[in-house]
Amino acid sequence: MARRAPRKAETGTKTEASAKDRLVDAALVLAERQGWRRTGLAQIAAEAGLSLAETYDAAPSKLALLAAFHHRIDRAALAQAGDVEAPPRDRLFDALMRRFDALAPHRPALRAILRDSRGDPALLLGAAALVHSMSWMLEAAGVPASGLLGLVRAHLLGGLYLWVLRVFLDDDSTDLAKTMAALDRQLRRSETILGIGGGREAPAAAA
Repeated sequence: MARRAPRKAETGTKTEASAKDRLVDAALVLAERQGWRRTGLAQIAAEAGLSLAETYDAAPSKLALLAAFHHRIDRAALAQAGDVEAPPRDRLFDALMRRFDALAPHRPALRAILRDSRGDPALLLGAAALVHSMSWMLEAAGVPASGLLGLVRAHLLGGLYLWVLRVFLDDDSTDLAKTMAALDRQLRRSETILGIGGGREAPAAAA
């Protein structure tokens, strides 16, 4: 009897994760199809084939879905450890490029979400998920992201990331060369305050 409860809890966690993934996928499809502002939770639930109760349990708001999407992209970026002997700037560059690689299939949906979120104060609440993501990117680069200094660095990296994201959304190159060059430039300009000094030059920037 003592073992049954943990197995039940694990099953429930997997079910919730599966529902959340379906909802995120549905939200991205609808955002691309009709825009983010016109997409409601009931529509997302229907697209995902879930009831409203199941949707509420998995993601009670659109901001929660965006946070879940952040989490998915974080996992993709962190799945590869990278070269632990490389300088911090190189490791951070690689981690952020893995994020952009993971985002590439969703560019049309991202354009719609960003376009429809302009001037929306609620979008600022999503900044917490972005800062959390950037903290993990710093950790992946071997740069501590704890404490006040870590929080400042995560905020600064978030601003840098959003600037490069605009380039990424319009980057039609097959190898994301424009994105790589923009990211390399921004990291070089911010390497001192981010604590990531040193590193090799990105091929795109050298070209």
